[in-house]
Amino acid sequence: MQNEPLPNPPRRRFLKRASAGVLILKPETVFGSQANSTVEVGLVGCGGRGNWIAPFFVEYAGARVVALADVIKSHLDQTQEKFKVDSSRAYYGPDAYKQLAHSRLDAVILETPPYFRPEHAAEAVAAGKHVYLAKPVAVDVPGCKAILSSAAAAQQQKLNFLVDFQSRAQPAFQEAAARVHRGDIGKPVMAQIYYYAGRPAKDRGTPGMDPGQRRVLNFYMERILGGDIIVEQNIHVIDMANWYLQSHPLRARGTGGRTNWQGTPFDAGDAWDHFLVTYWYPNNVQATFSSHQLTNSFSDLCVRCFGIDGALDSHYGGLVRITGRNRWDGAAKDDTFRSGAITNVKDFVAAIREGKVLNNAAVAVESNLTAILGRTAAYSGNEVTWDEMMRSNEKWEIPLKLRW
Repeated sequence: MQNEPLPNPPRRRFLKRASAGVLILKPETVFGSQANSTVEVGLVGCGGRGNWIAPFFVEYAGARVVALADVIKSHLDQTQEKFKVDSSRAYYGPDAYKQLAHSRLDAVILETPPYFRPEHAAEAVAAGKHVYLAKPVAVDVPGCKAILSSAAAAQQQKLNFLVDFQSRAQPAFQEAAARVHRGDIGKPVMAQIYYYAGRPAKDRGTPGMDPGQRRVLNFYMERILGGDIIVEQNIHVIDMANWYLQSHPLRARGTGGRTNWQGTPFDAGDAWDHFLVTYWYPNNVQATFSSHQLTNSFSDLCVRCFGIDGALDSHYGGLVRITGRNRWDGAAKDDTFRSGAITNVKDFVAAIREGKVLNNAAVAVESNLTAILGRTAAYSGNEVTWDEMMRSNEKWEIPLKLRW
């Protein structure tokens, strides 16, 4: 399945193809866990995001963090102390993720740079483990197809395979999507999508550091390791747009670039710091997308959809409402980032205990590919169709020779 070309079907066939949804199984059929027993998890990627989300598994889901893996020794040591993990279960080096996946535990949390996630997810599923992934799941089309293959294998083994999209877990966004789908704004005609933010952080490297490790630390600024900002970060709002419009775009045209950061603390990597893309969705729906990492003077993540009966105005971490004929005051401020992640963690662990199978790889990959479509169009400066993108077998490669 990994090398099989994916078609450009309506959304329903895309979802069916990737085996999305929830299956109800007997609790005793799920690997390594009986109902109401302690779920043991391992964390691959002990950086900031991993240390932020792993405590939710303990505090809100009653799971235990029993194993860790990383290629940055200082991160591994600090996280080992934080979770009081036995030293024999703190795996270090290029094969650490394999050692963790094949050790005794129920689930693997993947918080590594996106470049590595297809390989790490495949190893976890091959080891018979449930998988919880950060988004995005891949940086290129072959990686996305590999994720679908792993998700299908997980489904076959009755393993959970959950990608952490927070907005889809929040009641305000769920209600907003339901109202758009039932026609409260009329037929969607156009959409506005944007993600505006400042530079994430300064160069995290230190003098004399191994160049490969420096690249890993700054993966969000690296095109190949992170997928560029449109994939690594902007996927949040792109996913919301696909959800509301119940499809992926058929084609895109874009532009963008990278500002000269030379001599500033943010002079790291090669990722662009702004994108401007036009997406054409089915039914003649046109969406404008823009993003930047230029200044903190105006920061917002937003998706708006417009129809003849009204408009949806939704902000990740902010206001969610519908104006017009069918007015709905949803939420003045939604705690999307934290609450959505907590809900996903609780649902993931509960599914392991209760014998349910959660698998949202289809929508996760669809949104990932939508971001890649925009990136491809912007890099080329030409119009690119979904089918053209899906025929691409270009696999991004990076030789990382780290000193251990």
